[in-house]
Amino acid sequence: MFNFSLSSNKNQLSNEILYDLIIVGSGPAGLSSAIYAARKGLSVGIIGDKPGGQVNDTSSVENYIGFEFVTGEGLAEAFKKHAESLEIHMANDVLVKSIEKDDVFKLIANNYMTYQSKTVLIATGSKSRQLGVPGEKEFYGKGVTYCAICDGPLFKEKTVVIAGGGNSAVEAAIDLSKIANKVYVVHRSEFRADKILVDKLYQLPNVEILLKTQIKEILGDGLVNSIQTTGELDGNLLTDGVLVEIGYVPNSQFADVEKNQRGEIIIDDHHMTSISGIFAAGDVTTEPYKQIVVAASEGAKAALAINEYINNL
Repeated sequence: MFNFSLSSNKNQLSNEILYDLIIVGSGPAGLSSAIYAARKGLSVGIIGDKPGGQVNDTSSVENYIGFEFVTGEGLAEAFKKHAESLEIHMANDVLVKSIEKDDVFKLIANNYMTYQSKTVLIATGSKSRQLGVPGEKEFYGKGVTYCAICDGPLFKEKTVVIAGGGNSAVEAAIDLSKIANKVYVVHRSEFRADKILVDKLYQLPNVEILLKTQIKEILGDGLVNSIQTTGELDGNLLTDGVLVEIGYVPNSQFADVEKNQRGEIIIDDHHMTSISGIFAAGDVTTEPYKQIVVAASEGAKAALAINEYINNL
């Protein structure tokens, strides 16, 4: 047995071991699946950027069961410590460039190493699509957010701008209208959301809709205090925050498996992809709800399915 420690060199992912499972991605789905797989007795390796993934970039988490409030970094650290209690080899700050199939799977990484495994779980998550305007990056976590469910309560009795015109943006506006004093929905063209949602949005008295309007810059002094717009509304709009809801970009480019038009990996009921032995879980898949608790759950389910698959090899 290994005396596991993420910081110990002897517990680094080895290119000389044939693992039962190598997980690509070390966010909630990846770490959860690693814990479940290791407890099933599988030899497990993880290739990822940073343990916890995007959770590290979340200012606060108030909807993860067992934690009334925890910082994103705090929750990521809790995930990491749980994993540290098990025999798991990790390669941090490493990305997978491609996956090849011979008698076993070969994962070619950007550290010039090739790792081998009987099965692979892709749990690389997704990243929020950004507006790409000045101030967006500077005020991230200081009024700029990409998750209404996570950060919506921060705008209680405040003014918030929601950027986007799809279902997620309109649903966010409807939800935030219940707690915010004022909600602006800013979209560069016409709504793409379902008509029933748009009709409901137009009925809300504290929601103002600004179509054919683009956010040109996000401004503030320590925290967001306004946006500069162009188009139908050309000027400055005061706000306490900007919620960007213009979709997600799955981190699936390296994976040669079947995907939908958005780049999300298509999986079956057992998390199998179009290639037997390659599984996927979390935000990188067609799972519609991009939440920490959902990703962790999907990772656990995938690990159980992988264990059954290996038992039948």
